[in-house]
Amino acid sequence: MKRRALLEIGKKLWMRGLVSGSDGNLSIRISRDRILTTASGIPKGELREEHLLELKLDGTVITRSKWKPSSEIKMHLIVYSRQPEINAVCHAHPPYATAFAVAGIGMTSCVIPEIIVSLGAVPLAPYGTPSTEEVPSAIENFITDSDALLLANHGALTLGKTIEEAYLRMESIDHAAHIILNSIILGGPKKLTREDVEKLYATRIGLGFDNPVPRCK
Repeated sequence: MKRRALLEIGKKLWMRGLVSGSDGNLSIRISRDRILTTASGIPKGELREEHLLELKLDGTVITRSKWKPSSEIKMHLIVYSRQPEINAVCHAHPPYATAFAVAGIGMTSCVIPEIIVSLGAVPLAPYGTPSTEEVPSAIENFITDSDALLLANHGALTLGKTIEEAYLRMESIDHAAHIILNSIILGGPKKLTREDVEKLYATRIGLGFDNPVPRCK
C-alpha cells in the first residue's frame, strides 16, 4: 500500500508540473528506523516498483538494486531522525513557490486564510549546496515547527503524517505562491489584520489542525 502511494504521488507531482525531468524525491517511513524512498535519476511520472529503495535512518541502503537513492536523501533522514511523528517527506521544485525561494523571499505574510490555518508561515531556509551536508544543516532549525519550507535558490520541502498529506502541502504552497504573484500585478497583496489572524489561529484545532506552525507576519 505504501509503495503504491509513493508511485501515485510521484505521478501527481509530475502531472501538476511540480517537478520536471528527474527532479525531486519522495520518501515514507515504513518502520521506526526504516524508510522507503525514490531512486535517483527517475522521472517521477515514470516511477515503478523497482525504483523504490529501502534505507535505514543512518543512510544504509537495504534494497539490492542497480538504482541508488538521491544524493538529497540526507534532507529526508534528518527530518525522520528529529521528528518521530513525521512519516513522509516530499521534495520538489514547484515553479511559483521556487520563484519565491530564488528571489530569497519566504512566504511569511498573513494574506491567505487557508495557508495561515494549515501551515502558518512558510519560511525560507538558507542556501545549501545540493547533495551536501549543507542542506540538512540549513533546514535543521526549521523542521521542528514547520511542515512546509522553501529552500533558498533550490525548491521546497513538505512533511506529513502521510505521503498524501506531504504532497497536498506541496500543492498548496505552490498554489498560494501563484496567487500572491498574480496579486502583485493588481497592486500587491493586502495583509490581514492582527485581529483577523488571531481569529484564524483560534479555529485551527476545531478544523483538525494540530501541527505546530510558525506564525505569519
